[in-house]
Amino acid sequence: MMIQRTFLFLLLVSIAGWGQQRVRAREAGVTLGAMKPGPLNSITDVAGVRVGHVTLRQGPNICTGVTAIVPHGGNLFQEKVPGAVFVGNGFGKFVGTTQIEELGEIETPILLTSTLNVWRVADALTDWMLGLPGNEEVRSINPVVGETNDGALNDIRSRPVGRDHVFAALREAAGGPVTEGAVGAGTGTVAFGWKGGIGTSSRITREGWTVGALVQTNYGGDLMIGGVAVGRRLRNEPPPSPDGSVIVVLATDAPVDARNLKRMAARAMLGLGRTGAAGSNGSGDYALAFSTARSAQPPVGNNSMSGLFLAVIEATEEAVVNSLFMAEPMEGNGRRIEALPVDRVVQMLREAR
Repeated sequence: MMIQRTFLFLLLVSIAGWGQQRVRAREAGVTLGAMKPGPLNSITDVAGVRVGHVTLRQGPNICTGVTAIVPHGGNLFQEKVPGAVFVGNGFGKFVGTTQIEELGEIETPILLTSTLNVWRVADALTDWMLGLPGNEEVRSINPVVGETNDGALNDIRSRPVGRDHVFAALREAAGGPVTEGAVGAGTGTVAFGWKGGIGTSSRITREGWTVGALVQTNYGGDLMIGGVAVGRRLRNEPPPSPDGSVIVVLATDAPVDARNLKRMAARAMLGLGRTGAAGSNGSGDYALAFSTARSAQPPVGNNSMSGLFLAVIEATEEAVVNSLFMAEPMEGNGRRIEALPVDRVVQMLREAR
């Protein structure tokens, strides 16, 4: 009788939310991949990279925001970084990608937001860049802005993200730990039927190079974590719609040229595949990679790229899992999206060992 009462108590407490504290994967005892993460296990482990968020929660229907990834602290137009974009499936809007493809350079911070806010955010980012000291005579700016569609939880047609929000995200961009989950561009996103959001992770190669990933998860498929089909076990039914989108932003301090940065970006899709991504017709799957190396050292040769490729795969996978583990349940736009039940997932992974 005592055992039954104790079980009932624990069940009721669990239903009430006990044990549901949002923690990152490694804090929950979930280790993904074989490579060592950086000190913060974050894209900001790449020296100089900064991240800022502005989160909009207004009334019952506005759940959106903007996230800024800044490659270095200088004037990016004057000190461009090598960059590349890989398109897994192009059902999306990613402003600035054609010039990156042509020139292999990135000249503004990378901003992430909601689909219908892309052009407003790009306009504000252009204002920001034109206003920087040293850019007084600049007559062309290539703003880089990606998106996923947060219309399930957000009144997407209202397009509330404006100039002040973009400027605030850029001003507040900082190194150090990155806030994850339902923040910034991940405020209203949904992944695998659970609350998605912003996630990040990093890896250190044998050569001592750092690779960091930041993701905006809003995509579908059959959720896998550490090779375990947790999604179907949790739901006991077919996975929800495979449609949706995901943006992966990759940073490295390795001296990688634009051609090999594109090869790195392509490996992000393998990381997404480890999470059970469907890559459906209605999915916008993009990866953007840049290097912060600014010395005259020669670029990494083809034969030395494999460690960087694996770092991308592992960091992308863990960043996705962190976005799910850290996101809290959310109500908006007349819907409620539950958070991934971390305690149940961890138990499944333990049992699968």
